[in-house]
Amino acid sequence: MEKTLAIVLVVYLFGVLGVAVFANRKIQNEEDYIVAGRRLPAWMATFTLFATWFGAGTLLTATNEIRSEGLRVSLLEPYGSGAALLLAGWFFAGPLWHEKLCTLSDLYRRRFGRGVEVTSVLISVPGYIGWIAVQLISLAQIADLIFHIPVQYGIGGIAVFTAVYTYIGGMWSVTLTDVIQFFFVVLGLVVLGYEVFVHLGEGNLFTGVTSVLQNADPADLVILPRESWGELFSWVSVFVAASIGNIPGQDLAQRIFSSNSEKTAKRSCFWAGILYIGLGTIPVLLGLAAKEVLPAEVTDAIIPALGLKFLTPTLIVILVLGLISVILSTLDSAILAPASTLARNLLRGVVPERVPTLLLLHFSVFLITLSSTVLAYLGEDAYSLLESSYAMSLVGLFVPLVASLYIKSPDAKSVIASMITGIGIWAVGTFGFDGDAPISLIAVLAAFAAFCLAHLYWAREWPRFCRYHYRESA
Repeated sequence: MEKTLAIVLVVYLFGVLGVAVFANRKIQNEEDYIVAGRRLPAWMATFTLFATWFGAGTLLTATNEIRSEGLRVSLLEPYGSGAALLLAGWFFAGPLWHEKLCTLSDLYRRRFGRGVEVTSVLISVPGYIGWIAVQLISLAQIADLIFHIPVQYGIGGIAVFTAVYTYIGGMWSVTLTDVIQFFFVVLGLVVLGYEVFVHLGEGNLFTGVTSVLQNADPADLVILPRESWGELFSWVSVFVAASIGNIPGQDLAQRIFSSNSEKTAKRSCFWAGILYIGLGTIPVLLGLAAKEVLPAEVTDAIIPALGLKFLTPTLIVILVLGLISVILSTLDSAILAPASTLARNLLRGVVPERVPTLLLLHFSVFLITLSSTVLAYLGEDAYSLLESSYAMSLVGLFVPLVASLYIKSPDAKSVIASMITGIGIWAVGTFGFDGDAPISLIAVLAAFAAFCLAHLYWAREWPRFCRYHYRESA
């Protein structure tokens, strides 16, 4: 079994590299590399959005947490993140696509100047590095579990492989491989869900799902706890933070910029959000089912444990490819997004013009991968600390994004005030206190208040909302 799985995996990985080499033929300039020449049709944009966001957190971590904590955890994954895609399609995809940019930092430079552009790079890049480190370790642990490859070797090998195929083809490579990985993710998840629920329903899928809900502890079925106003507010805050937290991310914007039309940009966000919520419900139900079919001591690696219990060897191969695809599709996007911002919005301003931007992009891919790999080797304390800085994009960049698109005549000073306020409150709340207060949400609200007050002080008026800034400027 292990030998067969290894052979299939090697063939799969060589196939991914082959796709990257094919994608390289489409790369002529930096626009091709960063935003696929703005030529992605709706189906490709949808699949790459879904595959990018539907990562280890949704399929593995959320399932484990639901097994322990119940449905309240689903407010973060998948329902909060799925709502973020729907909100992005409704409010942000159209105006962002019309800007014809490559990165969100391009938008901040256009609206507010070089200072805000550089600050946005310094805010966004560190969180991606921590997130990549977590994905490297997660996939290395799976390789250790299945193939007995030591984690320290797995981290390095996975980092090199992902960096190579991202380096070769850029956004085209990421998109085409995401389409392949989307197939295996969905197939593995659907097969596992079908087998588990048919077993529980004694041959009937619907009966199996119903029995999981009927046999579950009523406390586990509470999505929004109402024991106290404080707890209610805390979980509402979790959902709100999740639903807006990923919107100012370069990985989302990159796919909007890559779409071949405004309609494609909007529709791909909507369809990806619907797929995310729909397919994300399967691991939610599997987390509940695990209490019924797995021993009480099994609280981690729920998905692999269910696979080993219910799937045939052939189906286990499909599931393993799905698990690997989940993390690879997140990894390549997480590498390309900060590399694009680093090269175009930071290095381009300090490196002589004779050095091509495409070369800076290639260099940045390896620099981001190397930094993440080093962080992964430093240990859990280091990467957990930097992973928490992923929230910096929310508290530091959501208000500037809204101001860029929806505030008439925004000014740089007010934006800087919002960034400093949001990050300052988040840092104090995260590293200065041990409480459970929704720090990210509080920091975002404080950042918006700081923007309004600063705008009132410097512009002598409250910020005025407009339909879309690009239409006002047209």
